Amino acid sequence: MRLRRKIGLASMLFLSLSCKREKFVEAHARPNIIFLFTDDQSYKDVHALGNPEVITPTMDALVERGITFTNAYNMGGWNGAICVASRAMIISGRTVWNAQEISKSYSQNKELDKTWPRLMEKAGYETYMTGKWHVQAKPEAVFNHVGHVLRGMPFDTPEGYNRPQNENDTAWQPWKKEYGGYWKGGKHWSELVRDDALSFLDSANVKRNPFFMYIAFNAPHDPRQSPKEYVDMYSLDSLKIPESFLPEYPYDEAMGAGKNLRDEKLAPFPRTEYSVKVNRQEYYAITTHLDDQFKIILDKLKATGLDKNTYIFFTSDHGLSVGEHGLMGKQSMYDHSVRVPLVIVGPDIPKGKKIEHDVYLQDLMATTLDLADVRKPEYVEFSSLLPFINNEKDKGNYEAIYGCYEKSSQRMIRKDGYKLIVYPKISKILLYDLKSDPQELLNIADDPDEKGRIEFLLKDLIQLQLEMKDTLNLQALLDKWTEA
Repeated sequence: MRLRRKIGLASMLFLSLSCKREKFVEAHARPNIIFLFTDDQSYKDVHALGNPEVITPTMDALVERGITFTNAYNMGGWNGAICVASRAMIISGRTVWNAQEISKSYSQNKELDKTWPRLMEKAGYETYMTGKWHVQAKPEAVFNHVGHVLRGMPFDTPEGYNRPQNENDTAWQPWKKEYGGYWKGGKHWSELVRDDALSFLDSANVKRNPFFMYIAFNAPHDPRQSPKEYVDMYSLDSLKIPESFLPEYPYDEAMGAGKNLRDEKLAPFPRTEYSVKVNRQEYYAITTHLDDQFKIILDKLKATGLDKNTYIFFTSDHGLSVGEHGLMGKQSMYDHSVRVPLVIVGPDIPKGKKIEHDVYLQDLMATTLDLADVRKPEYVEFSSLLPFINNEKDKGNYEAIYGCYEKSSQRMIRKDGYKLIVYPKISKILLYDLKSDPQELLNIADDPDEKGRIEFLLKDLIQLQLEMKDTLNLQALLDKWTEA
């Protein structure tokens, strides 16, 4: 009896200690991470970020529940598929030209252990990916679990280009499934990714390890298709033409975004107000449809109770012009193409806060490592945003924002409220005062009073090029400008 009683007391003590330990581990568990990644979504494509036309209640709720970095940028890209460079940077932690080099190693199955998901896995995370990938590494080689892997953009058809010619041109309709695109396979790709995410959340609910979910939607990339009820939400008569509308951009060929670029072929040349309105209508409609998929995923997260220890990161790989400055694509250095929404929601994240410091969207990788208590490797060139969230910093991580397109087509520096854009092929310089001209409508580069500022910004841009291992030589342009 006494022996049994002692064993009983020992068992009770063990169980008590075990319970306390489990509660301690639960209270101090590493958080779950959900990365909601969209494609071609400008910061202007979210209602809560200043666009009253687009309907995005779920994205708006994320803005209300968390912190928004209102000046988040992508560095650009080495070819027309800007998403390739953006995604290579966020997976590798390297800046644009270094990311291009490391991508070559990925295609040979090298350096994979240094990728974002592998670093999370080493920290004890179950890693999951579904949706658009467009990185040279195979997703199965870097994630524990993989859902549907979708191509860089949905399969499109000739009918989706050079349209609409006029108000009678109604051959293409976003809800017509016979054109394939997002409808190829029977289910809209945004809904396919949503269902994948829901299935993983069901499995994650019964596992003990924290998870890292990389949920990558193709939307709102073209072909901008969605069910008819979403298109019907947007009357063409209610949509405004962008302030920066132009029939043609005067430097499109020099900047590498001419009439032969795929994105620019979507609408007729010269641009018409009607064609821009239709494209924007379809852009908003597929965004609202995407917003509804966000809602279903986040509702599921809450229903499982996993939301209490989950951080949500929402951003896009780059923006899109959709008729601004006479352009349709994302191959420019204007804010509508390089600036994206960036929202963080989760435990202890202040609600409804907006931070104006200039950051890169790729800073999210370092931020998640910080949250997971993973020491940032030296090769990761981007910076954690947690110090801003925790009010530990009052200055930005970067003195200036660097931008590029192709080896020799465009360069940009954004600093001290000004943006300098260079088209090296024609030695053209544009300068915008972003405080007084946020829509980038007035080029003040020819103002004699701005000569000193241009020299200063060009010198800083050249210094940034050195840091980025950018081989384009702008010294001759600086010399020419200085002598003028």
